[in-house]
Amino acid sequence: MAVIKANSEDVKLLARLLRAEAEGEGALGMLMVGNVGVNRILANCLDFRNIRTIPDMVYQSPGGYESVQKPYFYQRARESEIALARRVINGERTHPATYALWFFRPTGDCPPTWYNQANTGRFKAHCFFAPTYEDCPRVY
Repeated sequence: MAVIKANSEDVKLLARLLRAEAEGEGALGMLMVGNVGVNRILANCLDFRNIRTIPDMVYQSPGGYESVQKPYFYQRARESEIALARRVINGERTHPATYALWFFRPTGDCPPTWYNQANTGRFKAHCFFAPTYEDCPRVY
């Protein structure tokens, strides 16, 4: 059962985001990017207040995704990424992105915190960061 509302165009939009942000990280990395996106919709805290839909989350500015500024993001969604998008919309969560609201690709090691949020781990090139339960209980 879906944890956020999404129509077929929303699913395709999320699929395009997964691909543009993490295609090089494989299916698992794309799932983690999807976790972060779904968490931002659920959160209603910190930088993500009033982010209630997939388009709100994808196009959030400031604080959104860099890939929406690149032509690669605007390619048609593929079935493989659409399937991954459906999995995260239906609530599948993957560590270290389980409760994460942020991720980025550092040039070296992951810092212990980023914008005062704890590092929850690294997957390939990306480091993930999650708020505390006290700051964002709806993510948990």
